Amino acid sequence: MARYRLVNRLDLPTAAYLAGLVDGEGTVTLTRVHRNENRRLVVCIANNDLSLLEYVRDAVGAGKITAKRSYSRHHSPSFNYQIANRQALDLLRQIVIFMRTYKTRRAQLALQNYLRLTPRNGRYSAETRTARLEFENNLLAMRP
Repeated sequence: MARYRLVNRLDLPTAAYLAGLVDGEGTVTLTRVHRNENRRLVVCIANNDLSLLEYVRDAVGAGKITAKRSYSRHHSPSFNYQIANRQALDLLRQIVIFMRTYKTRRAQLALQNYLRLTPRNGRYSAETRTARLEFENNLLAMRP
């Protein structure tokens, strides 16, 4: 049986703080790494303060921080914290009760359907593929 690196168990104040960051500066979405791949669940937080994102990564115990490309000298450096797939689901389970924006509905939909509609081997039956595409469209259609 494959073992996944689980995220840390968050205390309530930390979970509430991270929920606020996701609501204010973050994203709950489905994205592709390569054009022909299936979409995967991703939770991101963008910020100019690297130490804040390092705090998030250390509190969660998983995820990665990347630097965004700056196209102009007068722009401040910007960074992005990202966590994906089952780790993102584990994080969402802990913070969703504190979320207040439309991202709450996205998180709830992902928690209800993502694992059920994402076969581990990547092989979709016709019925599962149809349900998966409907799930993706519903989640991505949720906007403020």
